[in-house]
Amino acid sequence: MARLSDLIEAFIKEMLKQSNKQWIEIKRNELANDFNCAPSQINYVLSTRFTIDKGYAVESRRGGGGHIRIIKLNINKKTYLYNIINEIGDSISMMKAVSIVKLLLEKGILKDREADIMIAALNNRSLNIDTELKNNVRASILKAMLASLLR
Repeated sequence: MARLSDLIEAFIKEMLKQSNKQWIEIKRNELANDFNCAPSQINYVLSTRFTIDKGYAVESRRGGGGHIRIIKLNINKKTYLYNIINEIGDSISMMKAVSIVKLLLEKGILKDREADIMIAALNNRSLNIDTELKNNVRASILKAMLASLLR
């Protein structure tokens, strides 16, 4: 059975798909009631699954009942890669790095073979060094690989 977070994510993505616009507005409390969960669960899904690096922007508005606007970004490959490179920072975990590679595969920026090679290079076994240093080296390698896609 799918986790609640997966169900909420799928529901929001389906709403975006059915919308005639590049954005939707939701009320956090109403969505939480629909899924019989705490509003913080909705916040968790929005903050982890609808991020810039995944192609979304989230705006929160207070007052007048308040709402959350979820915007599916429509940006070109070059801008998208620059945004991801800037978001990586000086350190990245294996899980986050793989998430970025899979997203680029899903968006058609990478081919299957390229994604497999990148994941192998970023793997913990490939980076056989101290954990803190490993995340710094992984970030440098990933940014270099993404920069090469800009050429």
